[in-house]
Amino acid sequence: MPSTAVTIAQDLIRCPSVTPAEGGALTTLENLLASAGFEVTRVTFQDEDTPDVENLFAMIGSGKPHFVFAGHTDVVPAGAENDWSHGPFAGTIQDGVLFGRGAVDMKGGIAAFAAAAIDLVQELGTDFGGTISLLITGDEEGPAVNGTVKLLEWAKAEGHEFDACIVGEPTNPAKLGDAIKVGRRGSLSGIVTVAGTQGHAAYPHLADNPIPGLVRLLAALDALVLDEGNERFQPSNLEVVTVDVGNPAFNVIPARAEARFNIRYNDEWTLSTLQARVRETLESVDLGSLKLDLIFKRDASESFLTRDEKLIADLSDAVRKETGQVPELSTGGGTSDARFIKNYCPVVEFGLVGQTMHKVDECVAVSDLDQLTAIYKRFLVSYFAQSAGAD
Repeated sequence: MPSTAVTIAQDLIRCPSVTPAEGGALTTLENLLASAGFEVTRVTFQDEDTPDVENLFAMIGSGKPHFVFAGHTDVVPAGAENDWSHGPFAGTIQDGVLFGRGAVDMKGGIAAFAAAAIDLVQELGTDFGGTISLLITGDEEGPAVNGTVKLLEWAKAEGHEFDACIVGEPTNPAKLGDAIKVGRRGSLSGIVTVAGTQGHAAYPHLADNPIPGLVRLLAALDALVLDEGNERFQPSNLEVVTVDVGNPAFNVIPARAEARFNIRYNDEWTLSTLQARVRETLESVDLGSLKLDLIFKRDASESFLTRDEKLIADLSDAVRKETGQVPELSTGGGTSDARFIKNYCPVVEFGLVGQTMHKVDECVAVSDLDQLTAIYKRFLVSYFAQSAGAD
């Protein structure tokens, strides 16, 4: 018989919760957690020009410390289902491996921490020395507007104050126990537009071509060395991700040209100082009569580094005791919802191996799911031991 964590993961995978659809995943969790004694609340948020998103908050226990697991049930599209060895929403287990969209990112992680929390309560009762909450969104793979940000605001308005958090994202590069994410670089995206004057290609003196100007601007961005990194963070990097003119004709000089870029930056910068540096770099380029427009996207995030010794030590110790490995304390990779949670409490990330996330045949070893559950359970016991009066 599959373990509790594996069964939960299968049930969640079988819910086609492609962002922003709930797909039955939150209902599955609600039924599971409510039957285990959790107080469960479903909340839906909305915003202009974004889809409505359902979210879930579940809580058990009382008093301090208040620990929270965070995650998301929404997944990226499966792509062509015929490319999969098993149905992306079938939850098939073959040769000890569970296949399906979200297996590692991150329905598997949710299944593991839900199973660990339920097991702790079944073993110790609700007087285990504090409060455990699950903060689950359906908007991590989407715009991230109606999910964790608003769920955290809602929880604060309801009087919940969190002391620490683990996000169950797939943080391990090769095997379970490799790494705990104790911080993340920030992300800043922008759009550079150069406006000129449209005209006939045979009469360039009657036009003003924006493309050479955009090329000069991109050359300045490409030559920009932001920093060399530091003890905790790799160097910041700027990548031009697309250049668009939208001109299908060979005999027309276009009126405008656009490029988009993304910067992943470390704690050598703040959002405001980085924006100022980019703007200064672009405005230093001579564009003649061409006009420059720079827009920074609103989904920018700051870098952060968590320094909570108890949180990191308890999790590191649990990983070591269950896997035999001492995990690296890493700040690599992209962004996650931890960028929002860090404004409310110390947060780290630890989950499954991420090699197959967003890929065809996304999968997780059943043994990894069970081991991750054991790590989370051991962490919870250690984290609440002092307040519960245990040795």
